[in-house]
Amino acid sequence: MVRGITLILLALGMPSLSAAETMSFGDSIGLLAKSCGAEIVANCRGVNPDSTRLKECLSRNRDVLSPQCASDYLGAFDAIQKRVAARVTVANVCQREIVKVCGGSTKETSKSIPCLVSTPKGISNNCLKAVDDAGYR
Repeated sequence: MVRGITLILLALGMPSLSAAETMSFGDSIGLLAKSCGAEIVANCRGVNPDSTRLKECLSRNRDVLSPQCASDYLGAFDAIQKRVAARVTVANVCQREIVKVCGGSTKETSKSIPCLVSTPKGISNNCLKAVDDAGYR
């Protein structure tokens, strides 16, 4: 289990912290790997690598975190939550486009993502922004 966490964290490089609305999942994990990799290996053995449990483990061990990890880990988990929320938003913001332009169903938004990304005609600016924020294009 710890080996899996370590490999995931070490396999990803330093994220690019550009001006994007949301940070990709990979960039968030990369930030955790760079800032908190040693602390995760040392203090969170046996913890499932899902974001909730890992965040709880780091919070419980705040007193032994490096200054860099302590300043970065909440931001990385916040970025993960923002990306998840952005993906949920696509179904709401792009409802008309999913049904009318892509011939899909809002219950299965993921099946319409390729259409939303590749068909600029008929896609509103709000929908395109939601698709961008969600990291689909």
